[in-house]
Amino acid sequence: MNGAGFQPAAGLPSGAPRPLRDFAPGLESWFLFDETEDSYDIPTVTGAIPEWLRGSWYINGPARFERAGMRYKHWLDGDGMICALQFAADGLHFTNRFVRTRKLTEEDAAGRFLYRGFGTALPGSRLRRNLILESPVNVSVYPFAGRLLAMGEQTLPYELDPVTLATRGEYDFNGALNEVTPFSAHAKLDRALLNFGISFSGLRPSLNVFEFDHAGNLQRRRRYPLPHPHSIHDFGFTPQRVLFFLSPLLMNFERFLSGASVMESLSWQPELGSRILVAPRAGSGAGPFTVEAGDGYCLHFINCFEEGDRLVIDVLLLDAPVYPEYQPVPDLFATAPKCRPVRYVIDIERRTLVETCALDGYKLAQDFPSIDVARAGRAYGDFWLLGISELARPGRKFFDQLARGSWQAGSIADIYTVARGEYLCGEPCFVANPRCNDEAVVICECFDAASNAASIVLFEAFDVRRGPIASIPLRRPVHPGFHTSFLPLTPRGECSR
Repeated sequence: MNGAGFQPAAGLPSGAPRPLRDFAPGLESWFLFDETEDSYDIPTVTGAIPEWLRGSWYINGPARFERAGMRYKHWLDGDGMICALQFAADGLHFTNRFVRTRKLTEEDAAGRFLYRGFGTALPGSRLRRNLILESPVNVSVYPFAGRLLAMGEQTLPYELDPVTLATRGEYDFNGALNEVTPFSAHAKLDRALLNFGISFSGLRPSLNVFEFDHAGNLQRRRRYPLPHPHSIHDFGFTPQRVLFFLSPLLMNFERFLSGASVMESLSWQPELGSRILVAPRAGSGAGPFTVEAGDGYCLHFINCFEEGDRLVIDVLLLDAPVYPEYQPVPDLFATAPKCRPVRYVIDIERRTLVETCALDGYKLAQDFPSIDVARAGRAYGDFWLLGISELARPGRKFFDQLARGSWQAGSIADIYTVARGEYLCGEPCFVANPRCNDEAVVICECFDAASNAASIVLFEAFDVRRGPIASIPLRRPVHPGFHTSFLPLTPRGECSR
């Protein structure tokens, strides 16, 4: 073992338990290879792509888990790579490029890992200003203000060329932020760009909430004290409010500064319970408040909206944090916790939780929830997510199901499962016909371990169980990604589901 949480590329550290591999054959082929940057046309497609589908699909995710004979331990450690698939009238074009972060540039020059990762700490590994991770910027990607922004945890985003994906440099929102401003990877877009960041401190942890206009100018920044140094990945919003699920997963910042990885500095303390923080947006006169919300863990929100004096907050609620299941690469999800969609309803005037509703029929470690982005912050019915069909089996596993949930039906019943040895990844990206979103597709990554082949697959959004309507083969594999976005060439119409 070379450093805390760091392992030789040849395999697991000596004496470590070896998860059974039979339930996820070939998964190592999707993680442990040398990623190639590419740009090429795709001449053939299996199935049919809707003629109305025009625009660019983007995904960000970790790539390159090995250097100089050493291997990262955790899925969140890999360097950020953006993939783009352009749907144009004259055909399809695929591009993938690394985000040229400071970390990647210096490590390329050195030929070895230099910086501490989320789950991997090397002896003498560096931090930015001896204070924060030098982020690999590997979580999300958003078109914003005529730019394409790649985002990582607790760091400034990087601006990319929307077509070539060439890195232009860090984006500081016209000088409003600096390189140590806490800034999360889960921005939201409506009339503004919304985001948050956690200032970790044993004595005075706080939540920073940002709002920017569509020119990238900072409109509002507010700080809210937190009872504990909560680790928060995502949030929700409505036109009037921002919502945070304060799970009892806590960050020991002093331990991190002493040399531990982020993963080694997190502790799960369910006895503290969970709370939902409700805070006003710019232009809203209401003050912040919190309500108790059980003792589960929330990594991702689904959506939030308001109906009169009722505030609806929909999340994926896990029995425990999922970060431990992201290691060791590639033996992931060996003991993944159960997860289910949960709806919390808060009476805004009384500031009390008045209803909790769970869709308990499907608990298969679902993640990466998505909706029609035109419905973000508004009332909606349908959502999409990925799941793991063999959750109860021992050993490593990965996502192999795409499912659609319906709050009106109160179930997740529209499910497609890929063949054994095939896997899905990437937040299912909903794209509607610009003339009417009753016709829509969802886009996912797919990997076939038997043929070592990657593809981008399209499903009919409201009938995923029929399987892919189109499969777009890639020339070479790309690593499994996280969050996605779509930049349409034409505006959305008025028809809505």
